[in-house]
Amino acid sequence: MRGVNADSRTTPLSPAPPAPVWTRLAVPAGLLAAVAGAFAYVGTVDPDEPGHYPVCPLYRLTGLYCPGCGGLRGAHAFVHGDFLTALHDNALGAVAYPLLAVLWTAWVVRAVRGRPPRMDPRPAHLWAVGALLLVFTVVRNLPFGGWLHP
Repeated sequence: MRGVNADSRTTPLSPAPPAPVWTRLAVPAGLLAAVAGAFAYVGTVDPDEPGHYPVCPLYRLTGLYCPGCGGLRGAHAFVHGDFLTALHDNALGAVAYPLLAVLWTAWVVRAVRGRPPRMDPRPAHLWAVGALLLVFTVVRNLPFGGWLHP
C-alpha cells in the first residue's frame, strides 16, 4: 500500500471511560427538582381557589372533560396524602404518578450503573396508551362515567 505507514493505520479506539456519577445523575436530578417544585407549588396553592390557575380550554369551550381535567386538584390531593380524592379528581393521574416514579427510579439506577437510559416503547405500547387516554376521555364524558368527573 503506497502512502501508508505503520503510524497512519487506524486502530480500534478503546472505549471512553464512563462519566462521573454526578454528571450521569444531573438530568434525572434536574427533572426530579422540576417535578418536586411543581408538586410543591400545586400542593401549596389550592386549585379550588379561583384565580390561581386557568380553566381547561376544552372544558370552557365545549363542557367536555379532557384526560387532564382535574389533574391539578388530583395532584393537590395527592401531595396532601388524600389518595381517594386524587383518584376521584383524575384517576389516570393518580395511577400515573407512582408508575412514573418507578420509571424515574429505573432511570437513576441505570445512570448509577453507567448504562444509558433505555426507553424504547414499541408501537403497540404507544397505541395502547393512546387508546387508554381515548377511552378514559370518552367514558368520563358519558352519563354512566360521572364517577370519573373531577
